[in-house]
Amino acid sequence: MRRLLLTTTLIISSLSLISCTAQAQKAEFGPPSEVQDIYAIAVEPSHERIQSDIQTLVDFGTRHTLSETESETRGIGAARRWIFEEFEKISADCGGCLEVIYVSDIIKGEKRIPDPVEVVSVLAIQKGSIDPNRYVMMSGDIDSRVTDPLNGTSDSPGANDNASGMAGVIEAARVLSKRKYAGSIIYAGLSGEEQGLFGGKIVAEHALKEGWEIKGVLNNDMISNISGIDGVTDNATARVFSEGTRANETEAEARSRRFTGGEVDSPSRNLARYIKAQADQYMTNLNVMLIYRLDRFGRGGHHRPFNVVGIPGIRIMETHEHYDRQHQDLRTEGGTVFGDTMQGVDSKYAAKLTALNAVTMAGMAGAPPFPANVEATGAVQPSAKLSWDTPKNASNLAGYRVHWRLTTVPEWTHSRFVGKVNEWEFKNLVIDNYFFGVSAVAKDGSETPVVFPGAAGRF
Repeated sequence: MRRLLLTTTLIISSLSLISCTAQAQKAEFGPPSEVQDIYAIAVEPSHERIQSDIQTLVDFGTRHTLSETESETRGIGAARRWIFEEFEKISADCGGCLEVIYVSDIIKGEKRIPDPVEVVSVLAIQKGSIDPNRYVMMSGDIDSRVTDPLNGTSDSPGANDNASGMAGVIEAARVLSKRKYAGSIIYAGLSGEEQGLFGGKIVAEHALKEGWEIKGVLNNDMISNISGIDGVTDNATARVFSEGTRANETEAEARSRRFTGGEVDSPSRNLARYIKAQADQYMTNLNVMLIYRLDRFGRGGHHRPFNVVGIPGIRIMETHEHYDRQHQDLRTEGGTVFGDTMQGVDSKYAAKLTALNAVTMAGMAGAPPFPANVEATGAVQPSAKLSWDTPKNASNLAGYRVHWRLTTVPEWTHSRFVGKVNEWEFKNLVIDNYFFGVSAVAKDGSETPVVFPGAAGRF
């Protein structure tokens, strides 16, 4: 009986899709379903360059937030100046396409920063040609630490945590800066993560002050370890963590969501689904495991400060962690080696995860503006309806794609291109039984993540 019901449901969905053709779209054909250049992007990140950059960051001895800032060879000051210079070299190679800046603030009186310290992050901004105030950001952490979070003097290589993520950001800039996109891209090295996510907080505040429309933050934290403390070695799976509901949701919005849905359709969650879809389309030998949780159990990462202020953000990382290599003094005890050194780095795996970021950012930056003010209606009616607005700077827009899925299904399963319209009726699909969304599609096939209706899903 269950098999019959499932088959019936699929038939109904297919018939509903066919019945929608009565709402004729003006274009005879839809846009391409794939962007050929993204296949090239997926294989361009160099594991040799990533390995070299991780080694360079490790060679600064320590990158602790409280470490030396004046030395040219040791400490976080030297590390962030090197990152700045690398971004400037990349910019020179692309004719000055990157604006490289420091974003900083003084932090003091905190548990892990008791005395005044300037927390400095490095950003390289690649401006879009059509919609320059719309951004997607890839971030890695500059800083490292050992067992004592206040120890800013001992050697703290931080090879995997998180020279790997920072090296991935630099490599993604090398790859994508060769190209031009409609929207803008930020490559970010964030500081102060180990002391309380302060770099992310400072940059998020800066973005709000500047009025940047950041549609997604891809936080990369530990992307080069393939052998976990659980005994599993896996170089073909990446985890993507995302929150289910928006962190800055108001009481009124929460009350509305209770009756209309959206508990698993925050912009961060649909950003995560988009990352998996990009990997499935453009990459080989990489499986994306969607983790429906803000971060690892009881732990945090540098996407969280962006989530707090309403900026969609997710965490990309390895699947099997090795805790003996995280936040550890360099030592050997009872035959066990502790410490985050180059021995735990697999640069080919880091290149895969860097490529995952690159294909995601290429898709998002190449896409038109996201559908605005998406709303759903259809209570006590035979058909559900979606409506949305087209923002400005949409000259590369080919049209919109509507999406739907059963409420118990974790990823989007059905879609169709509907052209340059601002509403769509799903004939004989009762709104109670499905979730709906819409994405914007560029003329070259680049597409936004799916936008879920209402405040719950708004990017």
